[in-house]
Amino acid sequence: MILGMSPLLFVHVVLSLIGIAAGLVVLYGLLTGKPHGGWTAVFLATTVLTSVTGFPLPATQLLLSHIVGALSLVLLAVAIAALYVYDLAGAWRWIYVASALTALYLNVFVGVVQSFQKLGFLRALAPTQSEAPFLVAQVLVLALFIVLGVVAVKRFRPLARAP
Repeated sequence: MILGMSPLLFVHVVLSLIGIAAGLVVLYGLLTGKPHGGWTAVFLATTVLTSVTGFPLPATQLLLSHIVGALSLVLLAVAIAALYVYDLAGAWRWIYVASALTALYLNVFVGVVQSFQKLGFLRALAPTQSEAPFLVAQVLVLALFIVLGVVAVKRFRPLARAP
């Protein structure tokens, strides 16, 4: 075990962190109108794998993390189809941006939850995750993603691929 984690949990956490980092690079590309193809593939793949590796983790009941993982997989399927099947044509451009950024948001949302559960200084501020610091953090993250998502939809205009 690494840091008291099972190997699967360790892989899950590493994939999640890579997915978030790559997703932020992709977000920057959407905001600047300059997509980063390799980073996009890394973001989509690691975020899919984050959700998939989350399901076999030990749990005795259906958890919010399972629901978030399932929702993320649906959003990622839509984003992947919009990008690789429909080539971001027409409405698929904004559908891609919205679904990819919502999947990134969900990954960050879970990251905030985990941070408040695992990091002592944050756990002390919100031991039950119903306290103001936790709620403020989640509302700020959601608001930031909404604003950035709207800006990304407006700015991201990929060049059409040659036939």
